[in-house]
Amino acid sequence: MDTQTPKPSQAPEPDFPLRLLALLMVMTSIGPLTLNILIPAVPNIVVTMATDPATVQLTLSLYLLGLAVSQLALGPLSDRFGRRPVALVGLAITALASVAALAASTIGGLITARVVQALGASTGLVIGRAVIRDLYDRDRAASMIGWVATAMVVAPMIAPLIGGILDTAFGWEATFAFVALMSAAVLIWTFFALPETRPAHVGGGGVRHLAHETRALLGSGPFVGYVLVAAIGTATFFAFLGGGPHLVISIMGRSSAEYGAWFIMSAFGYMVGNFVAAQLSPRFGVDAMIRAGVGFQIFGGVLSILLAVLFPHGGPETVFPPQFFLSFGNGVFLPNAIAGAISVRPQAAGTASGLIGFTQMGTGAAAAQAMGIVIEHSSTAQPLAWTMLVLAVGAMLAFVLLVRPQRPPDPPQS
Repeated sequence: MDTQTPKPSQAPEPDFPLRLLALLMVMTSIGPLTLNILIPAVPNIVVTMATDPATVQLTLSLYLLGLAVSQLALGPLSDRFGRRPVALVGLAITALASVAALAASTIGGLITARVVQALGASTGLVIGRAVIRDLYDRDRAASMIGWVATAMVVAPMIAPLIGGILDTAFGWEATFAFVALMSAAVLIWTFFALPETRPAHVGGGGVRHLAHETRALLGSGPFVGYVLVAAIGTATFFAFLGGGPHLVISIMGRSSAEYGAWFIMSAFGYMVGNFVAAQLSPRFGVDAMIRAGVGFQIFGGVLSILLAVLFPHGGPETVFPPQFFLSFGNGVFLPNAIAGAISVRPQAAGTASGLIGFTQMGTGAAAAQAMGIVIEHSSTAQPLAWTMLVLAVGAMLAFVLLVRPQRPPDPPQS
């Protein structure tokens, strides 16, 4: 497996990595922020558009689908044409689509604008990972991805607050005005601050070359293993998103505000895990950090089952402490699984980034939908707890069976 990083075509200045990190964090935040900022405005859109909640829900579900599918295209395009032009075009699409959504007078027009908005908003997710792999070797890339991944937690936490304030004060249109202005600002920042980091020898040969790289990646056991670890492991989080609210609010009879307060524990666990990954990945390596992170998830799954069995009618205090360990493990292993996947073929880092993003988001969406259906027919937390453990064990099996980390050679006998 090739883990050597080609030199970028333009060497960064001594102080460039810190400025690059800040830019990539903001770019990465646009996708999840744009998804979640509209949630508080959904009831207002139902009224002003004279439609029904199920139709308005398409502005969220189809956005998520667009976010997943677009990564399949953006990754290979960044390998073919470069990171910088794809980033600039994607941010421009996000800004223009936000303006179109702002001006939409029908629910159909709003949904269409949201889908186009998603196509550009996923740019930061894909390009950020590819740029990091262009500049750093595998273990250092995992550290940098750990820092950037914090934006994936902070953005969904603050986006509903921002959206709620804007919707209450100015109406739902203000949320799209905010995203348009933010995207335009980041576009300008990217234009002036992001050089082309794609290695000089990587240029591809069109569709045939991209198809070759995709086949090579999908034919690699380690790549598939890293992708499955990322997808199955993070499905624990998405499954909780699908079943947790119903469990806490409907079954346990708690308020949505109390659920939100308890959920901070899960988000905090993920952020701590990202911090640990950023600090320790260069020292211990990608594979060791994946084993440790998934191990914490398995521990969280076992603890979740234990508490669900001992306290079948307990409250959130029996649900969220195990979620801390599950989220912490997620934060530890995910940056390393991504770094491992995009390091299998560094010359196709963009394509690899798109594939892992699509698989991760698609698996997560399926897990959330399935868990939402299962938990509706339950009166305890046990189905959710067992799902957490099964997914965590599945992630470990994918790692052990497909990645098969190389053991260091035995020292020569004297």
